[in-house]
Amino acid sequence: MTAAEPLLLAIDQGTSATKAVLVDSGGAIVARGSAPVGLAHPEPGWVEQSAEEIWESVRTAVAACAADPAQAARVVAAGFSTQRESLVLWERAGGAPLGPLLSWQDQRTVEDCARLRAAGAADTVRRLSGLPLDPMFSALKASWLLDRHDPGRERSRRGELCLGTIDSWLLSRLGGDHVIEVGNAARTQLLDVRRQDWAPELLDLFGVPAAVLPRVVASGGPFPSIRGLAPIRDGTPVTAVLGDSHAALYAHAGWLPGRVKATYGTGSSIMGLGHPPDGTSAALCLTVAWDDGTPALAFEGNIRATGATLAWLAEFLGTTPSALAGAAAESSDGVHLVPGFGGLGAPWWDDGAVGMVSGLTFGTRVPQVARAALESIAFQVEDVVAAVDREVGPVETLLADGGATENRVLMQLQADTSGRRVERALARDLSALGAAHLAGHGAGVWTRAGLEALERRREVFEPAEPAAERTRRVDAWHAALDRART
Repeated sequence: MTAAEPLLLAIDQGTSATKAVLVDSGGAIVARGSAPVGLAHPEPGWVEQSAEEIWESVRTAVAACAADPAQAARVVAAGFSTQRESLVLWERAGGAPLGPLLSWQDQRTVEDCARLRAAGAADTVRRLSGLPLDPMFSALKASWLLDRHDPGRERSRRGELCLGTIDSWLLSRLGGDHVIEVGNAARTQLLDVRRQDWAPELLDLFGVPAAVLPRVVASGGPFPSIRGLAPIRDGTPVTAVLGDSHAALYAHAGWLPGRVKATYGTGSSIMGLGHPPDGTSAALCLTVAWDDGTPALAFEGNIRATGATLAWLAEFLGTTPSALAGAAAESSDGVHLVPGFGGLGAPWWDDGAVGMVSGLTFGTRVPQVARAALESIAFQVEDVVAAVDREVGPVETLLADGGATENRVLMQLQADTSGRRVERALARDLSALGAAHLAGHGAGVWTRAGLEALERRREVFEPAEPAAERTRRVDAWHAALDRART
């Protein structure tokens, strides 16, 4: 490595932590920093965060990552990867948040969803936004925040308030215009996914004035430059912003044909470029993966609780997620855990589903329940991949990334449950890497061919379970799902 070799800064703002990495021109991570972020649950189904705490976590993570002055001086560009549907409202003058940031996990708008469905709005929302009418997305969060802080919408129409997702909020801290990256905008349920601009019909439906929303820009910007993220030099260009799942797909070189990835985080996202032939699906979302000069449409299935299931069960039992996973039995002995903590996402999109543990006997112990928690992750991912198989095209290999993929038992379980090859990315922090890759492309560090040539080491898991046993287990899981959805 020469002293003059450029470095890319990537900031990955997630649900439970913010991570920052420095990436060299060979695609290797050479420094890391992180800071935790808290979650609040003031009422059942409510999930909130502090927008100011998130900004401070970015500053802390960057400072830890770039603590070496020589490395900090070599950063030529920065990229952001962010959690997506979470929403914050703030004052345009001064930038103070109004109330909490509503998390993508928040379920306070379930009744509003039901009201809109009853009014026949679901088809319009799906047709324009590509998304099902579901509390996970940002539109009803926007309505809720505005109803409480600007019920008449006068301040919004005058441009005194700003609504935005995490990327929009963080970019506002850097100064410049009120902007949002197109892939993040596609998750708000206010964007016309095919035109890549706000849909007046959806703004009217959800009661969101256009003047309160950010300007939609491509994934390469233009964005405001770095400011206030010492020791990174003020004025360092931001040349990439992506949603976290989109960034992980980009790190897998997801523009290449046939690449479908599953990210195992707090929840999970199964995504690949393309969409069903007629452009609609009851099971999958249509979204914008990125716009790097050409908008790329993608299908996606969102699972609300995968890693969150292990975290909840570990806290419930007074242990840690890693210890819980290590204690899992080889069989759940018929126990099923359906993680409907806030309903179920793809492919069911059932916000009335409940969390449930079934199949308990006097012989059930913690190892069987721990195994059921692991199996719930593999079952949910396969349910979405099966929908991709039916509606988009065959999936023979699943590219896996995210913290939970370090559990090799889970990866083999996924291969057995799916009957498909699973390739686990050995590199950590795929979302941050994807943001670095696009930032480097924008800064001229890599060409598209150069990105494709980067080494992507993977561990392969082949299905080893007999097909009849796989079918039996999946059928039993679906029976448990039926109970949770009734």
